[in-house]
Amino acid sequence: MHPASSQMPANALKRPPKLYRYAPRAELERSLQFGEFRLQPPNGPVRGPGFLTLSLASAWDTSLFAGLGNTDCCLVIHDAEQFGERIHRAAQRLLPSWAGIDAAISYGTPSPLGEVFTRARQQASDKEWLFAWRPTQQTLVNKAVTITIGSIEGIAELRHKS
Repeated sequence: MHPASSQMPANALKRPPKLYRYAPRAELERSLQFGEFRLQPPNGPVRGPGFLTLSLASAWDTSLFAGLGNTDCCLVIHDAEQFGERIHRAAQRLLPSWAGIDAAISYGTPSPLGEVFTRARQQASDKEWLFAWRPTQQTLVNKAVTITIGSIEGIAELRHKS
């Protein structure tokens, strides 16, 4: 799922060893037990119309709890490679005419992968890793889609904020 690109640093496409999802505990319990994840249109300014995304972090950082509303828990994914492959397979089953990719966000400079993978330099502390899908044919996307990949209890755990 990772395209080779001479314009991107290799580490921007190589999944980190672990991924982190900060959210309310109830949501993360469903993710852990059933592998349930919501692919959502990007927030904020138009960053790639037609995309559906799943945002995670590439590092444990207690400051990330503060910026995300009622977040009280973190899903720590210990095998990012297996997780990524399962996410892409599930999305392909649900969205067969869509193309998916995941990569590190580029902060302060435009990403070769487009606007959806670019954020302001001030957001660099988010250490975001983004999964993104776009339709191969022009489609208007304005609502989230839920995918399930099955239990990830063998490769992940929940950690509390404290």
